[in-house]
Amino acid sequence: MSNIIEKINKEQLKASVAEFNVGDTVKVHTRVVEGDKERIQIFAGIVIARKGYGINEAFTVRKISYGEGVERVFPVHSPKVAKVEVTKQGRVRRSRLHYLRQRQGKEAMSVKERSQAA
Repeated sequence: MSNIIEKINKEQLKASVAEFNVGDTVKVHTRVVEGDKERIQIFAGIVIARKGYGINEAFTVRKISYGEGVERVFPVHSPKVAKVEVTKQGRVRRSRLHYLRQRQGKEAMSVKERSQAA
């Protein structure tokens, strides 16, 4: 029985997934269907968490919109996610950055940049 489940899961996995980590600033291109039209919508922010593995892997992106914090959880292998574009790599010491939720203003979106040498 588990062989059947593994086979189905392997078929659903994306072949090419962007390399990104917690702390990186990313742009997530999502497919949005409105009636009979389909368009791409971009959600840009900091990756604050990754969880799961395989077909169940997901990541959380946080941004500040009009002074209010907004978070979205995206499945890595979802067909609704067109691509994930890394704009800035961050250097963090935590696997989850939930402490950013308590920060205000510019501090809420600041993470140290990863140097090119490291």
